[in-house]
Amino acid sequence: MSTAPLLSVGWTDHVTGRRGHLVVDRLVRGVASGGLRMREGCTAEEVAGLARGMTMKEALHYDPSARYVPLGGAKGGIDCDPRSPEAYGVLVRYLRAMRPYIERFWTTGEDLGLTQDLVDRAAAEAGLVSSIQAVYPLLDDEAAARARLADAFALEVDGIGLDELVGGCGVAEAALAALDRAGTPYAGARVSVQGFGTMGGATARFLARAGLRVVAVADVKGTIVNPDGLDVEALLAARDAHGAVDRAVLRPGDREEAGDAWLAADAEVLVPAAVSYAVDAAGQERVRARLIVEAANMPVLPEAERLLAARGVTVLPDVVVNSGTNAWWWWTLFGDVEADAEAAFDRVRRAMRELVGLMLDRAEADGTTPRAAAHALVEERLPVIAERYGWY
Repeated sequence: MSTAPLLSVGWTDHVTGRRGHLVVDRLVRGVASGGLRMREGCTAEEVAGLARGMTMKEALHYDPSARYVPLGGAKGGIDCDPRSPEAYGVLVRYLRAMRPYIERFWTTGEDLGLTQDLVDRAAAEAGLVSSIQAVYPLLDDEAAARARLADAFALEVDGIGLDELVGGCGVAEAALAALDRAGTPYAGARVSVQGFGTMGGATARFLARAGLRVVAVADVKGTIVNPDGLDVEALLAARDAHGAVDRAVLRPGDREEAGDAWLAADAEVLVPAAVSYAVDAAGQERVRARLIVEAANMPVLPEAERLLAARGVTVLPDVVVNSGTNAWWWWTLFGDVEADAEAAFDRVRRAMRELVGLMLDRAEADGTTPRAAAHALVEERLPVIAERYGWY
């Protein structure tokens, strides 16, 4: 697969001077899929790496018997603190500038720093029909498909929207599949989670409900730790829109530690679910966990992953682990799954179990890492997709 993206666009906000980026890695059937993130320090290189990851995620979920046919990969990024008072205006102006791309071939949605509700509101203000309108011409029945997706987004499970939960369900299932393979019982297995927003919070919920003990949760204020286990549901109920937990809900046994304490937590499973580049070569030395599950995009740097592998630490890569949200969007829109929570969770769990199993089987057979195995699976599927559906 060529490493050069198909299209790279840079943007400068005329009001604030803030920079934004769009990278389209590949188009399949003339369309690419990938979310929009907003964070201070977001770079063109970061967005390009994320776009390449989206191409891989789409290919990994290719099922010739399904209505959903994978799209190409793309990503958008804005260099701005999402908590800044100017952030919403920057978002609207970015989407207005990117409107020709969104209307024709880039389908996007929430990513780091943004919620889908906020993206939808800003997209409407920017004059867009929808942030995913480029895919509409590929649908057999656009009205029915849009109604089905709207119904799915309206569903809540125990106070949290289904759209916020499906990704975490996939991350948790990937972790559970790896634990099963290693023969590690769920009961007593400890988890440390960095990031308590949409992905991190949902992952913590599903792992806790599976019987694992969440012993550390990190947000922008620091790390909350309790070796006996945190009350995940109480922490979820006390989050703000950016995943920061109100410390007033902490129990006597909970304690606050430094923001990077999650990395060295005494736990079997580490879930980086916030920013990219969270684990570098120096930081990996502090990791005690034997399994790292990449809920965030690109959280473990390549050199750190090499050193971790040498220490016997398994890293489940983001292109598999956090691909559930994207796949669920398209399964729902194209009609492979209805607007039903249990049907959605069942589909995500089955897909993640299959993908993780294939990846770990390949890694074992090739004597390589799970990431290298995932890349090998992608390289096998892309020519089939290109030949059958067209790609450039």
